[in-house]
Amino acid sequence: MILPYTRQRFSAKALVLSLLLSSTLALSAQALADQATSPERQLTIGVSVSDLGNPYFSRLVQGAERKAAELTGGQAQVLLVSSAYDVQRQTQQLDLFIQQEVDMILLSAAAYDAFDAVIARAQAAGIKVLAVDVRARGADATVTTDNLQAGHIACDYLARQLQGSGEVVILNGPPVSSIIERVQGCREALEAYSDITLLSSDRNSGGSLEGGVEAMTHLLLEHPQIKGVFAINDPAALGAEMAGQLANRKDFMIVSVDGAPAAVERIRDPDALLRATATQSPAQMAELAVEIGYQLLQGEQPDQTEHLLPATLITSENANQTDGW
Repeated sequence: MILPYTRQRFSAKALVLSLLLSSTLALSAQALADQATSPERQLTIGVSVSDLGNPYFSRLVQGAERKAAELTGGQAQVLLVSSAYDVQRQTQQLDLFIQQEVDMILLSAAAYDAFDAVIARAQAAGIKVLAVDVRARGADATVTTDNLQAGHIACDYLARQLQGSGEVVILNGPPVSSIIERVQGCREALEAYSDITLLSSDRNSGGSLEGGVEAMTHLLLEHPQIKGVFAINDPAALGAEMAGQLANRKDFMIVSVDGAPAAVERIRDPDALLRATATQSPAQMAELAVEIGYQLLQGEQPDQTEHLLPATLITSENANQTDGW
């Protein structure tokens, strides 16, 4: 319906204001549209790792922050929490991430099969869940070290250094997938040497320096003829070496997994008990996980959703060529 002319009349000032308002609204709408489609937009990532006291996880978080900033032109926020290997605590952390409406979650799960429900809740809210370092059932994608291989190459080296004979122990850790696989790889390597005797494999070091000291102290008392030790990570290995020093024992050697700078420094010392570590790449792991999660958020399907990063062995022969990580 066309209104009578007398009801359509505007002053020149009113007409200018109307045009300016229309232009402003159009520009605002375009800006919102551009923000929704631009590759450089705000990204919020929730990260729940196992132990912030372990430098490995600090490096993992740094990798996530770096890749997120790269993908968004610096418009990224990373929310960081530590589970201390506590399933209930980690479940609460993930639920909080859902309430905070993060875009993706990087999860170093305290247990492989304990988070089905909360992962499903996150996915229902449009959040992508990436399992890093360890596996988590139901995650959108998984990025870990090839932990079976890491344990295998470390313990094969140990057996060869012992010339295929001697009594060996394993310093175990929390029952997460990475540690289970490392121990499995180690056992498989040792089984190839008929004169290697595995005395103990279930002592839990907690994956920490303090736990390594305590567990190794008990093992040295129980098995005074120990010649070789496989520790599930570098903090436990450094603790085991400390226990040996406190017991004035220099007649055994230690191998582990991580490739931490502190471990590499010890391996360079010809008097160290720690002789080798199968190195991981925590920053690369997190960067790849964030990249996959970002692709998923854009509606793209990555070529693969499970990545195993190979480990390489650092020994006294090549320790001067790397600082670790």
